[in-house]
Amino acid sequence: MTGFGRASAATDEWHSTVEISAVNRKQAEVVVQAPRELAELETRVRQRVLGAVSRGRIQVSIRIERAQNPATTIQLDARLAKAFQDACIELGTSIGQSLVPTVSDYLRQPGILTLGSCDIDAEEAWLAISPALDAALTELSVMRQCEGDHLKADSLARLSTLTGHTQKIAAEAPARPLRQRELFAKRLRDAGLDLDLADERVVRELAIFADRCDVSEELTRLDSHLARFHEYLDAPEAPGRALDFLCQEMFREFNTIGSKANDAGIAQTVVEAKTELEKIREQVQNLE
Repeated sequence: MTGFGRASAATDEWHSTVEISAVNRKQAEVVVQAPRELAELETRVRQRVLGAVSRGRIQVSIRIERAQNPATTIQLDARLAKAFQDACIELGTSIGQSLVPTVSDYLRQPGILTLGSCDIDAEEAWLAISPALDAALTELSVMRQCEGDHLKADSLARLSTLTGHTQKIAAEAPARPLRQRELFAKRLRDAGLDLDLADERVVRELAIFADRCDVSEELTRLDSHLARFHEYLDAPEAPGRALDFLCQEMFREFNTIGSKANDAGIAQTVVEAKTELEKIREQVQNLE
C-alpha cells in the first residue's frame, strides 16, 4: 500500500523533519536516509517503523538542524581536497590528458567544504526525531487506511461476483452425471450396440463417472474460504498475508473443479471465476 507522511519536532537544541513514503511490496523493507552521525539510530527507526507497518517498501528521510542557528562557519578538509586533486592528476596521466579540477568539482565532493558544525549528539537528536517519526507514521497510516478502505470495497464487489460463479457451478454440477448418462446412451446407439442402460456394467460405469466428477467437497471448501475472506477483511489486525493465502487456496479449488467436472459450461465458469480471483489477488498483495 502506498502513502506519505511528514512531520517536524524540536527540542531546545535540535529541530528535526521526518518524511516517510511507502510503495507496494509483498514483504516489509525499510530504507533510512539520515546524516551519517545518526547511523546508530537506524535500528531504532527501523523497529519503530516495523511496529506500524508490516508490508511495503518504506523510505524514511530524516533531516536535523540546530534549533538556534549558530554563527555560520565553513570547515575545510585540506587533506581531502589535496587527495582529490592528486587523484585527478593521476587519472589524467593514465589516459594521456590533462585533468585539472575546477572549483565546482571541489564543491561537489562531500566533505571537502562543510557549512556549520557537523557535531551531532545522536541521543540528543533522537529526542527531536522520535516525536516527528511518530507523527509522520500516524499521517502515513491515515493515508494507507484510506487506500485500504477503497481496496476493501473493490474486493467485496469482486467477492460477490466470485460467489455468484460458485453458486452457478453448484447448480450445474449435479446435472453432470445425467448429461453423461444421455451422452453414453447416444454413443451406444451410434455404435449399434444394443445395451440396456439398466445393465450392471453401464450402471457401474456411470457410478464411477459420477464419483469422479463430484465437486461437492471443493464447493464446500470454497464456501468456507469465501466466508473466512469476509471475516479477515473485517478483522482489526493486518489481513494481507492471510488473504493472499486464501486466494491461493481458492485458486486451487477452482482448478480442481475444472479438472473433475469435465464439462464445457462449468469449465467456462471456472475460467471466469479464476480471472476475477486473479484481480482480487493482485489487490490483496498490496494490502497490509
